[in-house]
Parts: sequence; structure tokens; C-alpha cells
Amino acid sequence: MAALDEHGRPEPPLTGDETATLLGFLEFQRATLAWKCAGLDAAGLSVRVAASSMTLGGMLKHLAFVEDHWCSRALHGRERQPPWDTVDWEADPDWDWRSADGDSPEQLHALWGDAVARSRSLVAEALAAGGLDQVARRTWSDGRAPNLRWILCHLIEEYARHNGHADLLRESVDGSIGE
Repeated sequence: MAALDEHGRPEPPLTGDETATLLGFLEFQRATLAWKCAGLDAAGLSVRVAASSMTLGGMLKHLAFVEDHWCSRALHGRERQPPWDTVDWEADPDWDWRSADGDSPEQLHALWGDAVARSRSLVAEALAAGGLDQVARRTWSDGRAPNLRWILCHLIEEYARHNGHADLLRESVDGSIGE
């Protein structure tokens, strides 16, 4: 079991193999988002900073979509599931961000938590079947497909980028600060 820091985030292993290190950093980033969004009501999850339309609620919904897209749709080739399957993404590419204001904090946390749980299971399945070299079943328009290693690195990057935004948003809500 990983040691937890003062915010309940699991510390990535210092001497783990490649898989343990990648998963450790992904879990740390997921836990950082959970920390930044914890204890906020609908108003707190809807706060915007300056000219940006980004909110913590939108971030939860967006990262739920990212989890499902990369781990279910891309990696395993599955079709989109609710709520993603009813969206016209070409007409509204920011639907995940924009629609979050209509969801309760409980709905947003559940949507994200369920997506993370599915992703953990799907990643474990892919690791068992082919390790980090397992290639995604859904290809890009040019016929190429990333492997699981690339997908995990991309998820870490996606969370790290948005966790930087989450720092600013959370501080503007209630003054809470921290890496």
C-alpha cells in the first residue's frame, strides 16, 4: 500500500517498475483533483476565474470523459456510453465543460468516480493481456494507434495540466492553496 501525503494522495513508488511508476503518478494526479474538488457545493464547483469558462465541476466532467474516451473507447474499442453517447461532439465539442453547471456536485463526483473505477479495471485488463505495449483497438484517422504506455502518459499529462488550473480555481473559491 502506498504512503499517503497530508491530503490523502498516494505517493508514487520511488523504486517501482515502469508500470507501477506510471500507475502511481496517475493515481497521485487523480487524488489531487479529488482534493481540489472536495467539499464544494454547486456554487463552488461553478466558479470561474477571469475570462476563462473553466470550472472545477467542468473539470470533473471533462476528466470523466477523458477517462472513458482513452480507457474504454480508444484502448478497448468500445462504443460511447451514457452520457457521452447522446452528445453531438462536432456541434458542441466543449459539452463536457459547458454542461457541468446543470449537474449537482453529487452527480459530478459520481460521474468522475465511476469513470475512474472503470478505467482502473480496463487498464488492469489491458495490462494482463499485453502489458504496456498493448495497442489501442481504436485507431486514429491516419491508421496509427497508441499503446497503453502512451495512453497512461497522456492521462497523467491531462490531469497534471488541469490540476494546475484546479489550483487557481480552488484558491479563488475559498483561498485553499497547495501544490
